[in-house]
Amino acid sequence: MNTFYLKIVACDRVFYEGEATILVFPVEDGEMAIQAHHEQMVTTTEIGTMRFGTPDGQMHIAIVSDGMLTVKKNRVDVIVYSAERPEEIDEFRAEAAAERAREKLQQKQSLVEYHITASSLARAMARLSGKDKYLTK
Repeated sequence: MNTFYLKIVACDRVFYEGEATILVFPVEDGEMAIQAHHEQMVTTTEIGTMRFGTPDGQMHIAIVSDGMLTVKKNRVDVIVYSAERPEEIDEFRAEAAAERAREKLQQKQSLVEYHITASSLARAMARLSGKDKYLTK
């Protein structure tokens, strides 16, 4: 089976480090996939759900914030602000963060503050969506 080395790093920990068969990650207009021996590239990831397969046949889920991804010599490095497994998400905290962001969006803000608040809302919504989608099966 063709594999590549995958390392996913968040601000607070190394989320995953090891062999992978596929990585599907969120981009601005949908999703992108990487398999073994992908061409060299540097790109960004968006807030959303990242999925990766391991050689044992399992698919793993990560709810991630925006970040950066590099592919070079059959190695993929992902650096994101946060990465969580669906079972690690505290639904009450995520809902509270979404509500705070919704309220703040109703207030007058600078353009920079608006984008930060919109990003916070997107992250909270991705966390809630990921928890609902992957843990209610």
